[in-house]
Amino acid sequence: MEDQIINIQGVDITFFRSPKAKRLNITIKPFIGVRVSVPHSVSFKKAKKATLERIDWIKSHLAKVQKTEEGFTVFNTDTKFKTRTHQLEIKVSDTNTLRSVVRNNKITVSIPKSSDIASVKVKVQIEIRKAIERAWRKEAKEYLPNRVKVLAAKHKFEYKNVSIKNAKTRWGSCSYENNINLNLHLMRLPDHLVDYVILHELVHTKVKNHGKDFWKLLDIVSGSARELDREVKEYRLQIY
Repeated sequence: MEDQIINIQGVDITFFRSPKAKRLNITIKPFIGVRVSVPHSVSFKKAKKATLERIDWIKSHLAKVQKTEEGFTVFNTDTKFKTRTHQLEIKVSDTNTLRSVVRNNKITVSIPKSSDIASVKVKVQIEIRKAIERAWRKEAKEYLPNRVKVLAAKHKFEYKNVSIKNAKTRWGSCSYENNINLNLHLMRLPDHLVDYVILHELVHTKVKNHGKDFWKLLDIVSGSARELDREVKEYRLQIY
């Protein structure tokens, strides 16, 4: 059965059959809205009834998501957007296929004439963001591992590996095995804050908690840990 979009008390909700779902699952995400995955063991009629019973919860969370969406850029052909080394170019073309290419310091997104580029709820906006994040990942792989190496040598830290992630809640993390994970969204931050996040994780190679000893050592290597930490918190992960 194809996806069904049903308006329940003023909210457009997409119901879709999921072969992997073991139970009814409601998700609410920026750009995508409210989606309900329906397992094969549940009829769409029962799914709609169950969703109606949770409509107050859906409305509450949808309002929060819509407020979050206000912080996102809505891209169009006039948008000027640049990463550290890549320039975004959005083109309307005769092709019927939405496609994006990251190459030669350019993020090129080709959009069919029939697409509604201004709508944040369509796949065009999602494709543009995916392309931008591919560029950030490329930049992160080229810059961050070497920067970790430099800062670790300078401050006499030891670590194992560096991985680039697209985490939703953390700028970075350090495992008990001293493997360091860094978020590709660090490429949005100025250099001194990138260094701070890296140093934060390097300190975790010696202190595995956020206690007094952690902040004391981080303050020594960063110069002003609490102030830098407040600066980082002014940036919101995944919102640009």
